[in-house]
Amino acid sequence: MAASKRVLSGIQPSGQLHIGNYFGMMKRMIRYQEEHELFCFIVDYHALTTIKNRRELEENTLNAAIDFLALGLDPDQSIFWIQSDVPQVTELTWLLSTITGMGLLERATSYKDKTTRGVTPNVGLFSYPLLMAADILCFGGEIVPVGKDQKQHLEITRAIAQRFNKIYGDVFIIPQADINKSSQLIPGIDGQKMSKSYGNDIPLFADEKIIRQKIMSITTDSTPIDKPKDKDSTIFKIFSLFLDNQGQQELAQRFDQPGVGYGEIKKELAETIAEYFRPYREKRIYLEKHLDYVQQVLQSGAQKAEAVANKFLTNTRTAMGLNYSG
Repeated sequence: MAASKRVLSGIQPSGQLHIGNYFGMMKRMIRYQEEHELFCFIVDYHALTTIKNRRELEENTLNAAIDFLALGLDPDQSIFWIQSDVPQVTELTWLLSTITGMGLLERATSYKDKTTRGVTPNVGLFSYPLLMAADILCFGGEIVPVGKDQKQHLEITRAIAQRFNKIYGDVFIIPQADINKSSQLIPGIDGQKMSKSYGNDIPLFADEKIIRQKIMSITTDSTPIDKPKDKDSTIFKIFSLFLDNQGQQELAQRFDQPGVGYGEIKKELAETIAEYFRPYREKRIYLEKHLDYVQQVLQSGAQKAEAVANKFLTNTRTAMGLNYSG
């Protein structure tokens, strides 16, 4: 067995979490807690770049935390907290900004992508990769699970850490990206990447009737029932997420044979999703009724995370000449 490493990642509370979030990041993070030192947090500072409604951000942040706990994140096997509860990352962001070249941030494609889609430009959105670098470096993350769309941000983090260490000495651990190369782009109901902002998502814990409506509206072609169906279709890709290898092979065989309609497959998918998340849904209902426990978990996690952050921040300040008293 490989040696245990510190795995770190966060998720933005931009709205109801969906199955794209679950299969793209959350499920992987929860698995990591079995064999590694897991640091996991809700990145509400990052969400401020797009969410300007106080109540919305508060609700989204708490709901994301409840979702993670309901899905199996164990606070006894991991460190789990809300980003803004450990403000040391904001100081580190400024310190890192003084050695980060403008060109490095200007090359980040995510800023251009978001503003092209209509997100209002702001300094926070532009410097998003810098705050992400602080998130990772402030806690000594060794492995960072990221999607392909976040790969460039991790590369920026590595570049910043390497430059800092070159100037001031070896303070920061150089993180490694963990990109699940076997994972496919998780499509939404319209075939594009699943995203709350696109309105094509399938929420994790919405009312089952709403989820069923979403499933029934998945875009399909006009192949008649007596013809084989497209295994590259959106519905096949989404259904496959919930199946093991044997189940995927059986689904592929059904698609290759005539006599199966998309409507029938959609109904089966809705039932499969409901059954898959049923135990998690029950746990979530319990947690909603015990918010004091959720708050206790987050406070305890923040204290543990802050102890780690203080160590790296103190070393950073000392290396830069900011600890005048010794």
